[in-house]
Amino acid sequence: MLAPFALEIVLGKAGAIAIYLLIGFGFGFVLEMSGFGNSRKLAAQFYFKDMTVLKVMFTGIVVAMVLIFWTTGLKLLDFSQVWVNPTYLWPGVVGGLIMGVGFIIGGFCPGTSLVSASTLKIDGIFYLAGVLFGVFVFGETIDNFRGFWTSSDFGRLTLTDWMGLPTGIVVSLLVAMALFMFWGSEQLERIFGKRDLTRDPKLRIAGGGLLLLLALGLIPLGQPSIMDRYEMIASEKEPMIEQRQVQIHPGELLDLMYDDMVQLVMLDLREERDFNIFHLLGAERVDPANLAPLARELSTGPEVAVHVLMDNDESIVTDAWRELTARELHNVYILEGGLNNWLDLFGHEGHDLCTASISKERDGLNHEFQAALGSSHYPALPEHDALDLQFEARVKLEKKRAVKAGGCGG
Repeated sequence: MLAPFALEIVLGKAGAIAIYLLIGFGFGFVLEMSGFGNSRKLAAQFYFKDMTVLKVMFTGIVVAMVLIFWTTGLKLLDFSQVWVNPTYLWPGVVGGLIMGVGFIIGGFCPGTSLVSASTLKIDGIFYLAGVLFGVFVFGETIDNFRGFWTSSDFGRLTLTDWMGLPTGIVVSLLVAMALFMFWGSEQLERIFGKRDLTRDPKLRIAGGGLLLLLALGLIPLGQPSIMDRYEMIASEKEPMIEQRQVQIHPGELLDLMYDDMVQLVMLDLREERDFNIFHLLGAERVDPANLAPLARELSTGPEVAVHVLMDNDESIVTDAWRELTARELHNVYILEGGLNNWLDLFGHEGHDLCTASISKERDGLNHEFQAALGSSHYPALPEHDALDLQFEARVKLEKKRAVKAGGCGG
């Protein structure tokens, strides 16, 4: 079993709760030991006199980042199962500014206010009360700005996706940037805080050097390919293909096409020639080689959407299903038998279609059309009750994970 582990399954609900409590207590204890329950120490950050906040938080970030990608590179951790907060760009910018102003004025962020309040500091208690009041006001007024709150949704977007660079290079650049920030923050402490840097432990330099070496080591180590990632979940997913659980009957797809309550996304993976000859109404032609950006785009779509892959038979779509599943796109299905099967059922003479097979080549279009009219042919959207079809429904809608909020220390 690869990490992360389903703790409730491994340890039971009580055991999982105990682990969560221990992690929470440990995190709060470290924050208190670092002085993060003291608003004066935290506020000194903004006067460049004490940069402990920046150094501690960024140390935690870069160390965790290096360890995560070493474990994924060694195939001990499935990163696709690690929760990454979705990116809502402009709401995030506005929220960051609001929190930053509150941090400067009050001397706490939400996480550190809990630490301070737990040690019965008056300012921490008042700040925490303000946080809870703000949460209440937000919850009561969100309908007035929900459109903005959910705008600029980039989904699960990481720096490697955004920059288009290998993970090892991105991690190395971030560690180098963090080390430069640490050096710069110490110079600010020396200038504004009159700190004597010669009295600081030299071990911190060795630690920074070791961290940079580990980051650079990720470049030759590399990260699992998308097929490597699929292999991590293949034991669960392959039986679904073999047992025909993800291949939906043309009749079920026709029902979905007429169902206004379902957000249907039909992806046609065929060559442009076949697509131009005939395709289903509303289908989008996609290149099987460009599924990575497509998966990121589709992941930002409606909370519940059904994605149906199709080609002339099933020779291309199965591998595409594996890739999109490995990229965490939910509710992905395959048109059973492809468009040849669809045309066998809904293709009728007198509708610009000769039902006689003219091609038996793999993934070939086995039907002849008098004109390349795309979705203008009758079978592109047959009447809903065109045939009395009997089939077993396969589609089971799975919602995307709800958006979770986080903050400084939270």
